[in-house]
Amino acid sequence: MSKSTRIGKISRKTKETDITAQIDLDGSGKCEISTGIGFLDHMLESFARHGLFDLKLKATGDLHVDSHHLIEDTGIVLGQAIKKAVGDKKGISRYGFFILPMDEALVLSAVDLSGRPFLVFDVEFNTLSMGDFDTQMVREFFYAVSYSAEMNLHLKQMSGYNDHHICEACYKAFAKALMNAVALDPRIDDVLSTKGKI
Repeated sequence: MSKSTRIGKISRKTKETDITAQIDLDGSGKCEISTGIGFLDHMLESFARHGLFDLKLKATGDLHVDSHHLIEDTGIVLGQAIKKAVGDKKGISRYGFFILPMDEALVLSAVDLSGRPFLVFDVEFNTLSMGDFDTQMVREFFYAVSYSAEMNLHLKQMSGYNDHHICEACYKAFAKALMNAVALDPRIDDVLSTKGKI
């Protein structure tokens, strides 16, 4: 897949949510985000900016119930868009990792675009919510992304006590790790696997 075509667009509508996302893996961090949840918008903007992904995402849903459906489904759609943008995975580095500091918080993220979905989430929060964002939904969001993108994703909190810093460090560390994993390497002319397929 050429660099100029690494764009994935997905729309998904259910009785609970209506979400459209488009991601350009070779962007410059431009984003247009609207989910109705201010803190989620902030996290997705941080993800786009620090991963240098151009991201357009619009989500509406049953926020009168709670935020669960909309946040989880946003993760599903974003993961599907990433998978579509990555394409056949020819020429990509496949693996990426980053250790990101944000004040007292330090978070490690590691990504393998292996086609085998798995999430290891070793992060703890001290409060029930950040603004209108339920802290339990941080794990659910990354679970949804990892499984719909078919990636192996690890997030590990190494230090931190401020939930805003910890959460934002997760999104930024994931962005940097994914940026490294999708990077094209001219020395890789096929897929980076002894199997010949991932």
